[in-house]
Amino acid sequence: ETDRTGTTVQFWPDARCEENPDGVFETGEFQFNILKVRLREMAFLNKGIRITLTDKRVEPEDQRVYHYEGGIIDYVKYLNSEKTTLHDEPIFLEGQRDTTICRVAIQYTDGYTESMFSYVNNIPTGEGGSHETGFKAAFTKAMNDYARKIGALKEKDNNLSGEDFREGLTCVISVKLTEAQFEGQTKAKLGNSEIRTLVAAVVSDKLE
Repeated sequence: ETDRTGTTVQFWPDARCEENPDGVFETGEFQFNILKVRLREMAFLNKGIRITLTDKRVEPEDQRVYHYEGGIIDYVKYLNSEKTTLHDEPIFLEGQRDTTICRVAIQYTDGYTESMFSYVNNIPTGEGGSHETGFKAAFTKAMNDYARKIGALKEKDNNLSGEDFREGLTCVISVKLTEAQFEGQTKAKLGNSEIRTLVAAVVSDKLE
């Protein structure tokens, strides 16, 4: 007996695919490294969840457990683990409107490269979209406003650009919503215009 509940799903690639040119897969063999990267990413995006990956094809079997109570905060720390960071803890911003949830984690490094990773319902959006647009606009405004408040920018000075403020920044944006609208078949770019407003509001309110 057990008090554990849930559903177990088992599947195997169609073994006919290697002989059948019309098969679903080109090969029936799983790539451990590809699964490892994706499952670790899923664990970061869903804090508290525990994912166990076991490769029983090798001896001894190779098992990895992914579990992050910090969620995307831990994700940013992982991305910056071999970099010199300018503050110990990533800045975490979170907000919700109805059933739509926005989470952002950011941390500066001493590098010159901007590293931005965005997701919608755990799907990576490599081409960005409205959530990234909302973040960039609100982040740039908040930083320029603060620069003027502390006197780093004078009245006669022009605002600095978003690229200036994002230099050395590592950022993870995760949005969860019920009716995601993607552009293109690869789901690489989010098109929901209302998400731009939500993300901008969360970044503006929490960062200021």
